[in-house]
Amino acid sequence: MSVSPPTPSSDTAPEAVAHPRVIRTFVKRGGRTTTGQAKAFATLGPQYVLPYQETPLDAEVAFGAELAGTPLVLEIGFGMGDATAHIAALLPQTRFLCCEVHEPGVGALLKHMGEREIRNIRIVQHDAVEVLAHMLVPQALDGIHIFFPDPWHKKRHHKRRLIQPPLVAQLASRLKPGGYLHLATDWQPYAEQMLAVLSAEPTLRNTSSDPAGWAERPHYRPQTKFERRGLRLGHGVWDLVFTKR
Repeated sequence: MSVSPPTPSSDTAPEAVAHPRVIRTFVKRGGRTTTGQAKAFATLGPQYVLPYQETPLDAEVAFGAELAGTPLVLEIGFGMGDATAHIAALLPQTRFLCCEVHEPGVGALLKHMGEREIRNIRIVQHDAVEVLAHMLVPQALDGIHIFFPDPWHKKRHHKRRLIQPPLVAQLASRLKPGGYLHLATDWQPYAEQMLAVLSAEPTLRNTSSDPAGWAERPHYRPQTKFERRGLRLGHGVWDLVFTKR
């Protein structure tokens, strides 16, 4: 459920980390789907969960005439969907295409959507690397959200981190000029790698006026359980917002 990204040359990679042959946007994990999540999946899934396809997505058809022409934002790895539902409810005239492979998370987001009558989300239950490669054409997106991806703390696991130069180049290619890429993490070493990787991508520009390069948390992103956990552990939280040149 993934594709092999191109391997960058050593003089373009910001960090001397060996890249894996295959990058995935998820890690297999356990989890039980609750009765409420299963019910939401059964009742709302047919309408709001899109099948993975190896042909470009027609967003106008997928989201319907009511949202035609509105901005399209991709979210990679929404977990249990709390932040996704908050943002989509706050921005009802933005379309959110959300990738998550784990069924409890998909069910949880569908449950939020049903309870809050959120209609501007579509879910693809598939690895986002393949969604990017096959379902999204260049300059299809107005924005991309990746919040709190797995930091892979141990050095020998750094090669498994999602934010690597090949994927960032692909993400950037799917953004329209002026479109944005918003990342957030509560692990400083990963934040520093993210900043280095994004800064090295020539088609992206950092929007931050902070000399250190960090962005203020945008108004739409709520404080998540991961963020609260990080703050309790004494970690900071770092946001990065880059735009397509």
